[in-house]
Amino acid sequence: MKILVAYNGSEESKRALELASDHAKITDGTVYVMTSMEGGTGETLEEITEAKLNLDFAQESLEKEGIQCEVNQMARGLSPGEDIIRFSEENEIDHIFVGIEKKSKTRKLLLGSTAQYIILKADCPVTTIR
Repeated sequence: MKILVAYNGSEESKRALELASDHAKITDGTVYVMTSMEGGTGETLEEITEAKLNLDFAQESLEKEGIQCEVNQMARGLSPGEDIIRFSEENEIDHIFVGIEKKSKTRKLLLGSTAQYIILKADCPVTTIR
């Protein structure tokens, strides 16, 4: 089984990683951990470095558990939701795990919701966790 975790280092994404790890143990799955960044001048060097450190943490956590994994830092000019869905399709992912942060209705309206986009567009099951 191929499992994808949308990961940004937040507490919510760490919980998604833990849940995906448990699922991978049961299904003998491979976990793909992905961070999506806009690319170009959209991020600072500090943000890129932080994303790399977060992915290193995720990889070390999974490897300690004996789980086969692959980490990916994407910068393809897409929104995180679009990038996660495209990656999922390109890699024939079987299940996506994503952490969700609680947002006000106004913030959702103005900024949209990556998790909502993933839930609506994914061709596979999506598990969300707060």
